[in-house]
Amino acid sequence: MRLLLVEDDDRVAAALSAVLGRHGFDVRHARSGEEAIQALLPDEGPAFDCVLLDLGLPDQDGFEVCSRIRRRTATPVIMVTARADVRSRIHGLNLGADDYVVKPYDTGELLARIHAVSRRPPLRRPAPAGGPAAEAAVPVTEAAVPGPAGDALLLGPVALELPTRRVTVDGVPIALTRKEFDLLALLAQRPGVVFRREQIISEVWRTAWEGTGRTLEVHVASLRAKLRTPAMIETVRGVGYRLVVPAG
Repeated sequence: MRLLLVEDDDRVAAALSAVLGRHGFDVRHARSGEEAIQALLPDEGPAFDCVLLDLGLPDQDGFEVCSRIRRRTATPVIMVTARADVRSRIHGLNLGADDYVVKPYDTGELLARIHAVSRRPPLRRPAPAGGPAAEAAVPVTEAAVPGPAGDALLLGPVALELPTRRVTVDGVPIALTRKEFDLLALLAQRPGVVFRREQIISEVWRTAWEGTGRTLEVHVASLRAKLRTPAMIETVRGVGYRLVVPAG
């Protein structure tokens, strides 16, 4: 198995790499978040079977790295960190981490958790809206949206330009707040797929669910009004929301 170890402390990384190597793992060490993202690019060699991700990285927080990894790949991610509080655990899992291990840990337990997440089946590709898979809430992996190649997404009458954060409805620009745009961009990455409320809060507001539910509802209502197509953002009762591209 190939493992990507994301750890800024060289002594910790060397000790863990040695242990993992003795158990038959091929370990690549990344010292920063950006180095980890680069290592996961398709042209960087064979795919990794698992990522061990520390949260205290020098260039960016490990939560942000996890979110970026989840946008690109379904490779299992285990957060390995000294942050033991429940809020951090919840936040990490909602961002798409497959497991969360607190330092100091037993090496045998870490090995067992690596094998456990690696045995899990890969994430299903989403089906069209209304299909059987549309009822499953899944983490974001890689962009797959209707529209032309590049960063402009066409969603029925709505056009979403990611680099400029510009949104138009039937060719007319509309003004969105930063969070409204982030919410729309998140849902637009997987039309027809349900995003759990907790996942949306973690992705857009970078925090845990506690006390933020009403804020999400307000932003959804505002976004529906501005898009002038309320049915475009559908509520899935008890789960979350999904974006439905209007026909025609």
